[in-house]
Amino acid sequence: MIKKFQLLTGLIILLSPLYTNAQHSKGMLSIAFKHVVDGAALQLDSAVYKNALGQTFTVSKFKYYISNIQLEKAGGKKITVPGYFLINEEEEASKRLMLNSIPEGEYISMQFMIGIDSLHNCSGAQSGALDPANGMFWAWNSGYVFLKLEGKAAASASPGKIFEYHIGGYTAPANCIRSISLAFEKPLRISRETTSSVTIKVNAAEVLRAPVTIDFSALSSVTDLHNATTIADNYTDMFSIATDEK
Repeated sequence: MIKKFQLLTGLIILLSPLYTNAQHSKGMLSIAFKHVVDGAALQLDSAVYKNALGQTFTVSKFKYYISNIQLEKAGGKKITVPGYFLINEEEEASKRLMLNSIPEGEYISMQFMIGIDSLHNCSGAQSGALDPANGMFWAWNSGYVFLKLEGKAAASASPGKIFEYHIGGYTAPANCIRSISLAFEKPLRISRETTSSVTIKVNAAEVLRAPVTIDFSALSSVTDLHNATTIADNYTDMFSIATDEK
């Protein structure tokens, strides 16, 4: 027994540096989300913008879920960062994510999902970013809203000239989950010595155009499955990696 104990102790001592090095071979990544409307910074309830049809509008709410973040290395290996994140223009802190325990190395791209997967859509009301108190849970539909864009437009046919796009749904024919892939301009280096950073520019104007240009006079409200995939196809294009110059 004494010999076995001594052997076990020796193995623990021998392996401890390896374990410590493995723990220390991970870094941190800060992801900032910069909201704009084309070339202008997004300002709620004040700045006036124009859509592709020249119709003026203001924005009062802009928020969305991202999840299943992945970082990809040159050889194709992907690192998955679990979690669900609600990015909300009204909450500055929500627009910066700090991801821990990222394995060291160089990464060439990142992927993530807009929306909430079927498992968590079917799990009822939850906590944290998925707390119904965040205003992104459809009690009547027992599922999550993936994106909300609200505001006012002079051309809107809705009462009060409002427009509202509440997009969700994870089953066909109204599956609004969309996957985003963004290539880095140069490899992103993750190291334990520093916190790496990436800025993602999010153009809210893309929700209103391409592949379908939204006419406020014809479509000012989407709050269920009708036309939801049209808006979802549009917002797929709203993300891009911001360069140092922009």
